[in-house]
This record gives sequence, C-alpha cells and structure tokens, in this order.
Amino acid sequence: MSSLSLSNSHEQRLEERSVANAHGQIVSDRTYNMVLGLTVLWGLGINAIMCATMGDFAMSMNPIAFTIFYLVCCIAGLVIAHKSDNPLVSFVGYNMVVIPLGLELACLVAAVGGINTDIVMYAFVDTLLITGIMVIASLAFPNFFAKIGGLLFAGLIGVLIVSLITMLIGGSGIWISVICAVLFSLYIGFDYWRSQQYAKTIDNAVDSAIDIYMDIALLFIHLVQIFASNNRD
Repeated sequence: MSSLSLSNSHEQRLEERSVANAHGQIVSDRTYNMVLGLTVLWGLGINAIMCATMGDFAMSMNPIAFTIFYLVCCIAGLVIAHKSDNPLVSFVGYNMVVIPLGLELACLVAAVGGINTDIVMYAFVDTLLITGIMVIASLAFPNFFAKIGGLLFAGLIGVLIVSLITMLIGGSGIWISVICAVLFSLYIGFDYWRSQQYAKTIDNAVDSAIDIYMDIALLFIHLVQIFASNNRD
C-alpha cells in the first residue's frame, strides 16, 4: 500500500472519529471491545444451541431452498449491518447472518455424529486456541496484520476458484480445507486488528463483530472437515 493511500486512510478514520464524537457516539476502548466480544459470543452461542437442537431439521431441508435462503439472508444481513449507523439495526443484520450460518453448522455437526463427538470437540478447542492466539498476535504484531489484507483476499479468491474447479472435475478437497483453515485463522487476526482502527462507536463494534464471528465460524467448519477426513482415513 502506498504512503498516499495510508495517509488518506488515516485521515478518513480521523474524520469518522470527529463526526462520531460530534454526535456523542464515541465510547471508551473498554466498552467498545466489550460490546465487540459480547456480540461475537452472542452469535457463537446461538450457533451452539442450534447445533445441539436443530441438526435433524437442518439436514432435512431441501438443499436448493437452503442455499437460496442462506445466500439471500447472509447478503441482506451484511448489507443492512454495514450500511446502517444504528447499532440496533446492525444487530438485526448480524442475526440475519448468524441464523443461516448456524443452520449450516448444525447440518455439519449432525453429519459427523453430533455435538458431543470427538471431532466436534477437537475442532471447538482448536478454534478457541487459534482465536486467542490470533487476537494476541494482532496486538503484538500490528504492522504485520496491517499489510496482509490484500494477500488474504487474493488467497480467498484463489481458493474459491480452485474449489469450483474441484467440484466440477471431482477429487479430494481436504487440502482446500487446510488452506482455508490457515486463511481464516489469519483473517481473525486481521479483522481484529482492523476493528481497532475504526472510530470507537457501538455500531462499529457490532459491524466488526460480524467479520470476526464469520472468521471463527468458517474456521470451525473447515477444522471439522479436516478432522472428519482424518477420522475416515
């Protein structure tokens, strides 16, 4: 990234902070991060309940209908959350992402034997450890995470293209899950670093929580797939 773009980005953040401060929206770092963390935990908690109670329902859904519901609901939720400056509206958008992703998680967990299986427990523990490590790493090495956003996005696009090709020609996708697990691990650190660059408002805390929640959920999905594949082998 050029020094000019860095300067423009910095000036934009200062402008956002000034506008927010003028409207009395700025909160303390402690409050901001508490709201961010609780919002992430809300989504993950809802997903845990859905995995424990809705596995059979999720697996019985028509795949085409579910895919349409998933895409429409997630996209609409993301647009609503990121376009709104009202934290309550953003929270509604957040839950529009949490519910369909929770159904996907419930279906996956049911497919590997339920929430109490070793596969799910291993994936849960590893997701928890990786999340903690990445958050700490983003605080310890902010300059590193400030530089990797473009690389992560390029890697994600590359994985999507390769995944589509693999689906068309067939073949094992376990190595794609491994790459995705690495990508989303780094995305947790990157998105947490990015969350600290925004004006400290409640709405920005909710918006940032959406990104981090999705990183964690997608990391968990790929870890389950990795452990399930190893278990079959």
